[in-house]
Amino acid sequence: MSPRRRRWTRLRSASGEVMSTEDHPGVPSPLPQSLRISTGIVGLDDILGGGLVPGRLYLVEGAPGAGKTTLGLHFLLEGRARGERGLFITLSETNEELEAVAASHGWSLDGIDFFELSSAENLSSPDREVTLLHPWEVELGETIQLITDQADRVAPTRVVFDSVSEMRLLAEEPLRFRRQVLALKQFFAARKATVLLLEELILNGNGRDLQLLSLSHGVIRLERWTLDFGGARRRVEITKMRGTASREGWHDYKIRTGGIEVFPTLVAAEHVVSFIGEPVASGLTELDALFDGGPLRGTSTLLTGPAGSGKSTLILQYVCAAAARGEHCAVYEFEERLGTMLSRAAKLGLDLQTHIKTGLVTLRQVDPAQIAPGEFAHIIRKEVEENGARLVVIDSLNGYLSAMPQENHLVLQLHELLAYLNQRGVLTLLVNPQHGAVGNLQTSLDLSYLADTVMLLRFFEAEGRIRKALSVIKHRGGPHEDRIREYRIDTHGLRVGEPLTMFRGVLTGTPAYTGDIDPLLEERGANPT
Repeated sequence: MSPRRRRWTRLRSASGEVMSTEDHPGVPSPLPQSLRISTGIVGLDDILGGGLVPGRLYLVEGAPGAGKTTLGLHFLLEGRARGERGLFITLSETNEELEAVAASHGWSLDGIDFFELSSAENLSSPDREVTLLHPWEVELGETIQLITDQADRVAPTRVVFDSVSEMRLLAEEPLRFRRQVLALKQFFAARKATVLLLEELILNGNGRDLQLLSLSHGVIRLERWTLDFGGARRRVEITKMRGTASREGWHDYKIRTGGIEVFPTLVAAEHVVSFIGEPVASGLTELDALFDGGPLRGTSTLLTGPAGSGKSTLILQYVCAAAARGEHCAVYEFEERLGTMLSRAAKLGLDLQTHIKTGLVTLRQVDPAQIAPGEFAHIIRKEVEENGARLVVIDSLNGYLSAMPQENHLVLQLHELLAYLNQRGVLTLLVNPQHGAVGNLQTSLDLSYLADTVMLLRFFEAEGRIRKALSVIKHRGGPHEDRIREYRIDTHGLRVGEPLTMFRGVLTGTPAYTGDIDPLLEERGANPT
């Protein structure tokens, strides 16, 4: 090995010591017996159908900041945990930079071999000017030889190249680049090593560069984009996987302290369980009578009405009643502050705080600017499958939709989420505010067709007082009362009155009195009976 070549390379041993390339013998590690090997990311393994087929070459492509290097480190750390030898070949970053990336996630890279190729200092070397070969021929040939020599010494089971863009620049000609990548593919395939090639997304004049796409056994594409407001969004797609099935389409993921977390797109048909669709009681006999006992398990109920009409209070009534029966409930609040909700519930005599302390109620404030649809579905799925949630509340749909204004097909994702909850036997309560207070009210998006049950809340005026009316206009689970009833919310809780038979036009907000006013609810005294 020439002195110049030795200056190019440093090989770090598993103990962290920097040594020459001739001092590291390396011992092969046995391949796992399973048909797939894990990437180290649970969600990504799920998308891949269990992981990667060992002994193949895969391309991981994406824009800067998409998380390619972090994914590569996940892959090698998973191998280390399984007793496999890993080699990280860095053509563009230094070992110190990689250690900084790992430290940001709380990882130790002990046990992983790193091979750093620094060719910058050789570009100006006088030795390059006295050769009969083109400079790029010398540079690329020596680079490939160094890589294969070190791979033979380390004998890794898992290999990561970061990034092959540097090899493309050295090759200069597409044909030569393809031949060298093909040679590397055959070299590692003969040694039964699984290889990840990390690559920046590069476009040529005719579109994407297809050299690596055609040579790779599989292609994992990472994408990052910035919204007009809020944090950056990231998603992953398996664009190619030879001979194996994978989940198609885009899947949201996040990079946070601890690494990458992928949220596979929810497919409701994969989560069907058997359950009894009995009515879910609210604890108020008059309210339950509107549904012939209550909304059924495995259905979704939409509460729609103007702001202040009592939608969230009705929701809390169902939550506290379910928790009192020992059922786990999950409430996702997009709009109201949690402190305000807890204070209001206490004033209404609903002991929500106690149920939270016992773990029967999970109350979560959702940050509209920091969550993606796939992550939100993943959070709910985890609550249902790990904590056994029987009732899920989304308050409100306007908050859910406005939190993700630049997302496409949100309604389809919401439909799949509701279908999943229905098939798991969960009662879902959705709040859908309407614009305005009285008269002809409008909603930003009509989602009533998604719900199995629809409760309509309205204001109306009688005796110089603003009052509230409640009616059930849709109930797929069975018969329901079609009469309009008044309800009242005060310090004694929620009450449902008699049908408003003496009024006409209650749902318009401007009713006409046609008879006796006795059916109206009045404020209870200090000692209600």
